Amino acid sequence: MNIGYCLTGSFCTFEKSIAALERLVKNGHSVTPIMSENAYSLNTRFGNAVDIQSRLIEITGNSIIHTIEQAEPIEPKKIFDVLAIVPYTGNTLAKLATGVMDTSVTMAVKSHLRNGRCVVIGISTNDALGATAKNISMLLNYKNYYFVPFSMDNCTAKPKFMVCNFELVEDTINAAVKGIEIDKKIY
Repeated sequence: MNIGYCLTGSFCTFEKSIAALERLVKNGHSVTPIMSENAYSLNTRFGNAVDIQSRLIEITGNSIIHTIEQAEPIEPKKIFDVLAIVPYTGNTLAKLATGVMDTSVTMAVKSHLRNGRCVVIGISTNDALGATAKNISMLLNYKNYYFVPFSMDNCTAKPKFMVCNFELVEDTINAAVKGIEIDKKIY
């Protein structure tokens, strides 16, 4: 499959997300990285932006889509069979749930959905059980969105934080392209 693999700013989950991306490549998929502008450019305690960019290019063999202009032609060219956003932040959830398309990732999703193709969401947000819950609920009911199973990460220290099971990213993608939502039970 040709997979567009988006990363948004949940920097603390980048290692797990990149490991899921590596598994996709090792299993024969062609993967193109897409990064939100912040994910692409910010240095954080979880890694240097240029190092992360280099790693994604090395793993996939593809350059990174990181601007709105680069993301817009995804639909007319029908570049991807599936688009996965892993990690998917509360900020991006809010934008897509309300139709805001102002980043490379949100434009990639908008463009990809024009063809009625599936979008896989791997949630990672510290407010999933707060203000972000309504946006999750909205997208759960939208056509062509498929969620990687997710659960609370640490209910004592982070009572509103939820994160996807990164081990199930590929399973979710494989099911989504067949129009199947995999079991959402807590893993």
